[in-house]
Amino acid sequence: MNLAFLLLAPLAAIVLLAAPLVPVYRGVTTGKKAKRSVIANLCAFAGVCVLAFVLPIGNLVSAETAAAVSGAAAGMGYIAAALVTGLSCLGAGIAVAAAAPAAIGAVSEDPKSFGKAMIFVVLGEGVAIYGLLISILILNRL
Repeated sequence: MNLAFLLLAPLAAIVLLAAPLVPVYRGVTTGKKAKRSVIANLCAFAGVCVLAFVLPIGNLVSAETAAAVSGAAAGMGYIAAALVTGLSCLGAGIAVAAAAPAAIGAVSEDPKSFGKAMIFVVLGEGVAIYGLLISILILNRL
């Protein structure tokens, strides 16, 4: 392969990963601009997935692992592990965002309800831990 291509492919992946951070840096949070930033984020993620699937960027896997699992299957396994971790953490964040303010309100009205309120907040965080465990199991299979 061409040396310029080997240098530009990882650079393209880095640019695709950093592109959605530009609207966040500018402070865009509401309206049509927020929709555009979410769409840009999804397009950048799809671009990185295509680059990771089509182009073998770097030798991130040892020779024994590469012999055991074909390149495409290993790439899909890594994408699966990343999706499991990312989506479970996103779900845990949504759960904690809903449970924590309710727990704070309950504790402010009745300080004795602190233990019960914290159980619901911790249950939301358990989703992220389960996702991390599943991604570790996926990575151990590769």
